[in-house]
Amino acid sequence: MDDGIDAIFRQHSRKALASLIRLLGSFDLAEEALQDAFLQAARQWPEKGPPDNPLAWLVSTGRFQVIDRLRRHKRFGELTADVTDTLYGSGTVEMQDEPELLADDELRLIFICCHPALQPDAQLALALREVCGLKTEEIARAFLVSAPTIAQRIVRAKKRIRELALPYDVPDAAALPARLSVVLHVIYLLFNEGYAASSGADLMRQDLAEEAIRLNRLLIGLLPGPEVLGLGALMLFQHARAPARRGADGDLVLLADQDRRLWRQDLIAGATTLLERAWASGEVGAYTLQAAIAGVHSTATSSEETDWRRIVGLYDLVLQAAPSPIAALNRAVAVAMVDGPAGGLALVDRLLETGELGAYHLAHAARADFLRQIGDIAQARQAYQQALSLAKLEPERQFLAHRIRELG
Repeated sequence: MDDGIDAIFRQHSRKALASLIRLLGSFDLAEEALQDAFLQAARQWPEKGPPDNPLAWLVSTGRFQVIDRLRRHKRFGELTADVTDTLYGSGTVEMQDEPELLADDELRLIFICCHPALQPDAQLALALREVCGLKTEEIARAFLVSAPTIAQRIVRAKKRIRELALPYDVPDAAALPARLSVVLHVIYLLFNEGYAASSGADLMRQDLAEEAIRLNRLLIGLLPGPEVLGLGALMLFQHARAPARRGADGDLVLLADQDRRLWRQDLIAGATTLLERAWASGEVGAYTLQAAIAGVHSTATSSEETDWRRIVGLYDLVLQAAPSPIAALNRAVAVAMVDGPAGGLALVDRLLETGELGAYHLAHAARADFLRQIGDIAQARQAYQQALSLAKLEPERQFLAHRIRELG
């Protein structure tokens, strides 16, 4: 694929898919339509150049490609009457009459993926596939199950949506709170895939991180509850560090080594405002607590000047609100900054003994770093090699390989 088209694909493909699902009423037809649209783009754009509004062009082209195919093969029975009306209801190719619909389609997609009529594990699998654009194999690694198992969950979820004719829309105010926690989780997963990609050559995907922040802002407008505000603050604090997370050669730069002058103060200020609003509500949840931790980092002039004791205390509260092995691992790193690497090592070893983090490369990387600090070079090298064997993101692999070389 042409580099320019590839860049547009990365930027617009998830938004276009969300809009096509709304227009076609079918996940499978929408995926066919998106593929058709990019095939047309690959044929036309190198000669004519991309249109002024690539997203609207992709949605419109995909839609009419599907109409033509269904007409040729007499497959209109696959569409409901209201979807057929929608397909023929607008003759404009550029779809300039639908800017707000296009803008909100991803939020609609998240809500239908997180509908309570779907099984919880299927909700997340479907959202990761359709909203975040992760491959089935990547989702399987995240769930620690096989790829066929994830594929079956996704197929069953799509079938359930079709059979129940679940509404492709943001629910009304009365139904919002009951579905909010899963929706927030999906938005944060989308942000995480942008902030630290699960695999590939790029450390970050700016477009995904910024899209997650935009969707959260839409949610704040609908339901400005404490955890919606807390998640917004957390993402802004973390996104503010993006300019300092890569060195001049593209290598990963750890938090302790980042040039904090590069951190975006406008985002930090916005995050601080959201955090204050969330904290003032008196209903402090896991996202707000994690935002508070990120806020401590953002106000410190260096890693040494960071209030690590406060961070340990905040992680204690996180583990009460939403226990998870990842939060426990992060707490172990903070404990090491307070009590020394031996204390952190003991906690990480206990976590690894449970088996929950055995396939998580950052757990082995943290263990390796603690071993390196206490001088156990042989064990540190082995732990770094274990982390390297599990890491999928190229900048992280390069960083771990460099650490191994440093050990001699």
